[in-house]
Amino acid sequence: MIEVYVDGASAGDPGLSGAGIFIKGHGTAEQYSLPLGSMTNHEAEYHALIKGMEICLNQGYKVASFRTDSQLVDRAFEKQFVKNNNFAPLLEKVMKLSNQFDLFFLKWIPSKENKVADQLARSAILKQS
Repeated sequence: MIEVYVDGASAGDPGLSGAGIFIKGHGTAEQYSLPLGSMTNHEAEYHALIKGMEICLNQGYKVASFRTDSQLVDRAFEKQFVKNNNFAPLLEKVMKLSNQFDLFFLKWIPSKENKVADQLARSAILKQS
């Protein structure tokens, strides 16, 4: 099973945003720093998860444990419900992608355990400046 750490960051809310994805497992580590354009921090968190899921599926990683420091995203996935309707299409995409995995986990972790993904997300913001 691979471990995938994802994080979204925004310079402003909304503002320029980035996604950081750190994948480790099978004796390798992959890092992605993806510019997202202008969006809110919460949207960036969803997009980081979506991009991470898409990367894994494209790489053929079908058994994965994802880690996020976004309680909003974690709770929405767990309950399959969002209070803010703006996030509904993003949650729907996450749910559809999760069904393409043979085994998919999403776990909340404290920010201090997600530093690599956070640095990658912040670096993605700087690429757009």
